[in-house]
Amino acid sequence: MNLILPPTSRRHFLRGTGLSAAALWATPGLFAEELFRTAAMTEGPFYPDRLPLDTDNDLLVINDAITPAIGQVTYLSGQVMNQSGNPLRNALVEIWQTDHNGAYIHSRSSNAERRDGNFQGYGRFLTDSAGRYFFRTVKPVAYPGRAPHIHFAVSQGSKRVLTTQLLVAGEPLNDGDGLLQRLGDEKAKQSVLTEFEPLADSKVGELTAKWDIVLGVTAADA
Repeated sequence: MNLILPPTSRRHFLRGTGLSAAALWATPGLFAEELFRTAAMTEGPFYPDRLPLDTDNDLLVINDAITPAIGQVTYLSGQVMNQSGNPLRNALVEIWQTDHNGAYIHSRSSNAERRDGNFQGYGRFLTDSAGRYFFRTVKPVAYPGRAPHIHFAVSQGSKRVLTTQLLVAGEPLNDGDGLLQRLGDEKAKQSVLTEFEPLADSKVGELTAKWDIVLGVTAADA
């Protein structure tokens, strides 16, 4: 069921995510073996053809608007690292996705006439010193031909180093998603799946999702 987020202090969220999530990560760089690299997936046709006026990491509230977007609120976080487990700081993480009606912020999106004008649809975040990123968004929904997913891009400086998509672990539509199944290898598929789980003590059905992104050779390594 879709939920409407009650009014909250946006500045409190943007200030507090790093502090509240800091305990989620163990000391980086302590892996005995190289990590499996996150599989690349296509950018797709709906990267915004015009970026919204607001491009921060809270996709539920645009600028100082009072009315939030509709959808199942999700706190999405993770760490960007190389295959040795070393965090990558100041990496630009971009996400874009449909709103709860399945509409992108793109001029050719289907369901454009039903688009939720309160949903930002796109956000970006520079990873911190531990390689961490944070977003507040809505749980992705399906649209014709695709299982629910969130598009991701990671860049260092002016160079994009990964384009991929995050899908919902356990989603029945995954079995029929052509782009996911095209990855073939089970490890590759698992690298782009994560659980969307109930947020502890939430009274409005909020979710939390944690997804680490593992890169191969990057601009910083070079």
